[in-house]
Amino acid sequence: MNRIQLEQCIHEYGTDIYRFCRQITESRQEAEDLYQDTFLKAVELEEQIDFRYNPRSYLISVAIRIWKNRRRKFAWRQRIAETCKFTEKLRDEEIPEQAGSAEAEALKQELQEQVRNAVRNLNEKYRIPVYLYYTLQLSVEEIANTMEIPQGTVKSRLHKARALLKKELEVIWDEI
Repeated sequence: MNRIQLEQCIHEYGTDIYRFCRQITESRQEAEDLYQDTFLKAVELEEQIDFRYNPRSYLISVAIRIWKNRRRKFAWRQRIAETCKFTEKLRDEEIPEQAGSAEAEALKQELQEQVRNAVRNLNEKYRIPVYLYYTLQLSVEEIANTMEIPQGTVKSRLHKARALLKKELEVIWDEI
């Protein structure tokens, strides 16, 4: 991959990569750092990226590896000398506006927030495939390649995540 193709990747897939970074970090600042580090790593590895195959999945896998390494480093540092909590709060969340009554809009936003919280509470091994599948609309095969795990594992994690979300959201929605 040459510089022109890399710039084309940034232009085509930059929004998807940023959105994914935003979801896994749940913080605008951390997402921006992860996004920049992902493309810096892509510049370093530009010779290894084959533009004919799926560069978006490759860039997502780079982002996942960088994020996991950061979390691992943070956990290790916390064991040595606790400094502060690793924040995973989604701030300044963009919620699309739609026509309707204020009450209906408030209810819709509340339901969306409950679904987001339920997904955030999932274990990392379930949360990442859910984000990749539903937000970036990657296929099971693309997720498997991105996460470097078998397709059957992706399917089982998605199934388990759906079951966990259904169980948690049923309790919330029964209260409404």
